[in-house]
Amino acid sequence: MPELARIREWVEKRMPGLLAEHRVPALSLAVAVGDETYEYATGLLSIRTGVAADTDSVFQIGSVTKVLTATLVMQLVEEGILDLDAPVREVLPGFRVADAAASDAITIRHLLSHTSGFEGDVFVDTGAGDDCLERYVGVLAGTSQLFAPGEMFSYNNAGFSTLGRIIEVLRGEPYERVLRRRLLDPLGLRHASVDAGEAILHRAAVGHLVSAEGVLGPTAVWSMERSGAPAGSRLAMTARDLLAFGRMHLAGGAAGDGARLLSEDSVSLMRAEQVRLPDIHQGTGWGLGWELFDRPGTTVVGHDGSTIGQSARLRLLPSEGVVIAILANGGETHAVFAEIIDRMLHDLAGLAPEPPLAPTGPAPRDATRFLGRYESSTAITTVSRTDDGRVWLDREPCGVVAELGDQPFRTELLGWHEAVLLPVEAEGGIRQPVAFLGDDGTGRASHLHTGRADRRREA
Repeated sequence: MPELARIREWVEKRMPGLLAEHRVPALSLAVAVGDETYEYATGLLSIRTGVAADTDSVFQIGSVTKVLTATLVMQLVEEGILDLDAPVREVLPGFRVADAAASDAITIRHLLSHTSGFEGDVFVDTGAGDDCLERYVGVLAGTSQLFAPGEMFSYNNAGFSTLGRIIEVLRGEPYERVLRRRLLDPLGLRHASVDAGEAILHRAAVGHLVSAEGVLGPTAVWSMERSGAPAGSRLAMTARDLLAFGRMHLAGGAAGDGARLLSEDSVSLMRAEQVRLPDIHQGTGWGLGWELFDRPGTTVVGHDGSTIGQSARLRLLPSEGVVIAILANGGETHAVFAEIIDRMLHDLAGLAPEPPLAPTGPAPRDATRFLGRYESSTAITTVSRTDDGRVWLDREPCGVVAELGDQPFRTELLGWHEAVLLPVEAEGGIRQPVAFLGDDGTGRASHLHTGRADRRREA
């Protein structure tokens, strides 16, 4: 049976039950192997309206947008307009964060690889005008520094909004216009929508969230603020469109019609590891925009995205010419996406599925290093120990994520790796390992890391 025919058979048999099990209202996917493509969509774009999803439906791609922003940055680098290792302030003289030394030291490369070290979840609405990114960069002046630039990885949305402003300054027009003129239109992405006003012209998915009472329902807000657009707050498209972008990167920067959008050298550089990630089961390294996943004998390249109740996942296997794009609008999408990608990489490239996460034992007998309060702009996390020696994590959302419906989370932590504990409870269908890094000078961890580095704070 041809490869994609086998995938089609599995998808059409497995998806109804898989989506029902994980309460996913609608899903759209597109898979390519070389020149062959398979597309599939099912479910409801909104459980309130009952509109059915099809392969022309647009979903928000969330932070997968960051790879498109990184591609726009690399076009500037190729043209000699921008230097990856130049300080951001050479382009944006007014850029600064709370730490003066970091303000001078942060480079374009730091922003692209999430190693700039300043607080990354700065969700501030600076308006819908064309000056929103300029104003947003001004807001960062009070943003705290979590670690010195280049010291470690910490996922940073604000860094990509800053890159969006750099693109605007060097191109002389708003980010969305550059995105359309230099990527969306040359790739022929007919359904790609930079905001709700464009998305409404298509069959547009609505995000779904689970309330405190456990009820799944449509969101009250379709997208986040425009100032987050370069980081992934608004861009929507079909799975077919996202597949076309991935194919361009597999083709060494050439669009389907042969138009050269990026050089082969730039494509390779974007995939080159810039920083190693902690052992938190979120890939192994990060390139310039791309997340890197080491698998036996090969590397999978990709990015995940989530907005208000919508999720996306893009995976490329360059060695086999495989691209997988999956979009969904609520429910436990992590579990659904993981099963789909594991099955496809196995069937299309013979890669063994990733083993399930399992604790190696109870929490360490001496958990003193882990205990304490850790803070970010979106959560306050407390790690405590009860009299029976068990270790617990309590996270209270704050700021904009609390306003958008994130719920408090409590779980016991068990042993996994040396400085990494594993939650007993799943959240959103995933058990996210928790790493404890650094030293605060007293033998305690300075940072709690789950993809973002939350700094220890005194209670």
